[in-house]
Amino acid sequence: MVVRIEQNGEISKLPAAVEVAAYRIVCEALTNISKHSQATECNVRFALNGALQIDVQDNGLGMPEGAHAGVGMFSMHERAAELGGTFTIQPNTDGGVHITAHLPCEVSSDEL
Repeated sequence: MVVRIEQNGEISKLPAAVEVAAYRIVCEALTNISKHSQATECNVRFALNGALQIDVQDNGLGMPEGAHAGVGMFSMHERAAELGGTFTIQPNTDGGVHITAHLPCEVSSDEL
């Protein structure tokens, strides 16, 4: 599987809690994709604008009808919620899934 990582804005000076949550969310998303989706491509995007937004999209099989969230999905949701953020997962129009996490964080200009 080919994984592309993109970033919009400087994200090198994030608060430690946000870094850890982002790392764990992306790791779990990539683990789920490699185990279940049969994807050949995955895009991971980071953007910082008042919150760290993480988008993970793959071109795999998508979520099966009637699928229930497992421990991995629950943990990604909980990591975002612990920081006052949000986590969503939805199907892509052309297959695969799109995971989005918003993790609130404030990074002052002198930290960049």
